[in-house]
Amino acid sequence: MAETYKLLLSYDGTDFHGWQRQPRKRTVQGVVENTLTKIIQKKIPVIGSGRTDAGVHALGQVAHFRAEVSLTEEQLFRAINALLPSDVRVISLDLANPDFHARKMARSKVYQYRILYSHQISPFLFRYVHQWSSPLDLPLMKKAASLFVREDDFSGFSSNRLIQPVRKVFSSEINKKGSEIVFTVEANGFLRYMVRTMVGTLLEIGKGKMAAERIEEVFVKKNRALAGPTAPAKGLCLIKVNY
Repeated sequence: MAETYKLLLSYDGTDFHGWQRQPRKRTVQGVVENTLTKIIQKKIPVIGSGRTDAGVHALGQVAHFRAEVSLTEEQLFRAINALLPSDVRVISLDLANPDFHARKMARSKVYQYRILYSHQISPFLFRYVHQWSSPLDLPLMKKAASLFVREDDFSGFSSNRLIQPVRKVFSSEINKKGSEIVFTVEANGFLRYMVRTMVGTLLEIGKGKMAAERIEEVFVKKNRALAGPTAPAKGLCLIKVNY
């Protein structure tokens, strides 16, 4: 009898073309599904909580699949990690309720964007942070970040136009941790490039090239051209999915 399995995944997104399976491209979903096929000897679709774009990382991506497996949970957990490439790990594997759905049942997601505020960067950090060396007005950026907390049409901060572009942002804040500036945002969902455009806008505000009031203007006019540039993918990480 087929059962539902819940996966907690962590991956370095640098060498992936994002989460979603794509023909002839290396994706996280594709790699995980291929691994399961080797173990179960059957094609098994793996459903993630949502897409992460090319180059974006994850500490806490959640996914599920349904399959009839003769192995115990512990045996399956070990088998998957033994066959996965080193830049993807299953952190946990558990049997879930039969109706569990990683995407449809997600209440919110938490993303973090890391900016290294330094003139030099360690090769051990290079793949995971956006290096920045110009002066930034951090108090102004903190104030501007709070303006994203709302339920509104976020299409002005996205590269694509959806029929339903309204999202609810529960929290949006910037904190300095040593030499890093960390932007943390939680919402019930995100549009494509939304977080990275928010970060690009905050950086423009921080360096004095844009007034904080521009954020309100983007919401009113829904014009992507008014927001800041899209920040590089490597600084972004999916931290947690809440159910």
